[in-house]
Amino acid sequence: MSRAVQITFDCHDPIGQARFWAEALGYVIPGPPGVPLEDGADPFEAWNRFISGLGIELKPEDMRAAIEDPEGHGPRLFFQIVPEGKTVKNRVHLDVRTAPGLEGQERMEALEVECRRLLTHGATRLNCVDPEPPMEAGFIVMADPEGNEFCLD
Repeated sequence: MSRAVQITFDCHDPIGQARFWAEALGYVIPGPPGVPLEDGADPFEAWNRFISGLGIELKPEDMRAAIEDPEGHGPRLFFQIVPEGKTVKNRVHLDVRTAPGLEGQERMEALEVECRRLLTHGATRLNCVDPEPPMEAGFIVMADPEGNEFCLD
């Protein structure tokens, strides 16, 4: 029997990370249970009102955030505050499937377009690996706003 997974990021800014990764993956930031969100409403403002309405006072270190695949296929990503910063290269990373089915120059151009888009949302470009058929299709290594490496693939 297979199991669903949630991918958890330790970070300093859960809300910023959730916003970045929602943008990168086309995910959504869910609102509180039973609270419909109007178009354009900030889900984090809705969460703050919801939690405050329960009489709970959140301290900065209590902040968490999550994003979900709107189609329900991909894993949920969860972001939690930790005191320590990132110190070494990730041993596990996400490959963001940006150019499935594309090859050669067409593939690399699609990756470059997505790279430029994510740069405007706080990502950093780290490296580009050119195609070397038949073993390598080419990819771009990037880092999210807190330095977690990922690949545009």
